[in-house]
Amino acid sequence: MTLFRIALANLRFPDGPAQSVRMATEATTRAASAGAKIVCFPECFVPGYRSIAKAIPPADAEFLEQAWNAVADTARESRIAVVLGTERVIDGSVVPTALVINERGERDGFQDKVQLDPSEEGSYAPGHERRIFHSGPLVFGVVICHEGWRYPETVRWAARRGAQIVFHPQFHEAEPGAFRPKAYGDPANSFHESAVRCRAAENTCYFATANYASDGSPTTSAIARPDGTLLTYQPYGEEGLLVADIDLAAATGLLAMRYKPTC
Repeated sequence: MTLFRIALANLRFPDGPAQSVRMATEATTRAASAGAKIVCFPECFVPGYRSIAKAIPPADAEFLEQAWNAVADTARESRIAVVLGTERVIDGSVVPTALVINERGERDGFQDKVQLDPSEEGSYAPGHERRIFHSGPLVFGVVICHEGWRYPETVRWAARRGAQIVFHPQFHEAEPGAFRPKAYGDPANSFHESAVRCRAAENTCYFATANYASDGSPTTSAIARPDGTLLTYQPYGEEGLLVADIDLAAATGLLAMRYKPTC
């Protein structure tokens, strides 16, 4: 058994870009104090996810650079790796992404969101590549929100390349009149939470989804084991860190490696 402690930052939506950076650095410090070796944030947490209901200022490359540096400084001081849900400006377009920062405060690179939801096409542009990352003994991939829910091959891609866990930054808030779950995976809820367990089981890897804390949220931050069972989840709407130990030896990637494309 090889245990590795991770943390998911289940935080409320920031009031603005500046607050998003303060919240990210504070949560990074708390995660390190809890013994976590890596912490993952929700989708586009810095500066905040761009939706119809959220008033986010226009993308600012200079602000983003300063924000990334601030989080990197905290990562270095706290000796913890970070998967930071953020955005970046590429050729004038805004791309949803996750910036991976190692425990030395160095940027290991970006995992852009490759598969956009149709509702996002007015705000964001898609990325084009997938990557694998390392943090000590941990090998991991990142899939962002919609692409993890609806495109299983994004998770399988990482598992077939040795990922023991796939982190899943997401944004998912309640819609008017929607079902409000109390327990994870309630059959009356949408398919999303079942997909978390499926992505883990079909690839024999851990799957860790990180959402914002919001009232009536249809999904919450959670971790599924490689056999598809639920390891732990954050109480709905409750802000805080979800911290758990994962057994790297259990993440064999067996079923992902046995996959044989038929078309």
